[in-house]
Amino acid sequence: MAAADRWRIRPGSPLTLAEVDTRGADGAPGDKDETIEATSLLTIRLAELQERLWAEGRRSLLLVLQALDAGGKDGTVKHVFRGVNPAGVQITSFKAPSEAERAHDFLWRVHARTPARGEIAVFNRSHYEDVLVARVTGLVPEEVWRPRYDAIWAWENHLATEGTEIVKIFLHISRDEQAERFRERLDDPTKHWKFRLADLVVRDRWDDYQRAYTEAIERTTTDQAPWYVVPADRKWYRNWAVSTILVDRLERLDPQYPESPDDLTGIEIT
Repeated sequence: MAAADRWRIRPGSPLTLAEVDTRGADGAPGDKDETIEATSLLTIRLAELQERLWAEGRRSLLLVLQALDAGGKDGTVKHVFRGVNPAGVQITSFKAPSEAERAHDFLWRVHARTPARGEIAVFNRSHYEDVLVARVTGLVPEEVWRPRYDAIWAWENHLATEGTEIVKIFLHISRDEQAERFRERLDDPTKHWKFRLADLVVRDRWDDYQRAYTEAIERTTTDQAPWYVVPADRKWYRNWAVSTILVDRLERLDPQYPESPDDLTGIEIT
């Protein structure tokens, strides 16, 4: 079993988020310092694989990051991708849809941000908000959001068929850890911009969001576009786990440097 498979949710497997230890450190190469050191090595490896993917120019990778508020999506992107060439990585943070976006189908705005061949694209929040927030807050009725599972499955399968490797990660934190991170934001004026009163409204619906995430993950994890549930209370473990998953998937993809289109035999630079 590959190291990344410990977090992978297999199709047809039941999921109970309450049974996932959000402070777990299963498989970590050692204590905090040792794991951080191991993550640095994975950062170097990820950069190498990303360069090969970019040079090959035939396939792409899409990383979908989902989490509850303060779950660590921004921090994950900052730490995991710090060593890659930014020319080959596209990061999109999806907010509430604009008027123009609402005038189209729910996948319209995300499809435009999928990676071109050779690229890595990161979705910080994603099309899954349309079966999470839309469900919990009642933005649309059930007869609208429930069929979206099938639409998501078909759309992701289409991307995979076209050569996009899809990695979907749920950063799973506890309610207590979320509260602690909210307090840190309130205590630090430089982090006030991260906090919204609306975050507390969402927090009050904690159980509803847990149910919504559970069903979304169970319904849409596939062999072509699997979900991974990563314990994320410990940031150092989260960064190592996400790096491990990405390196594992890219190594399986095994992108290769292409041959030169020209015959370079005997070429000398004078």
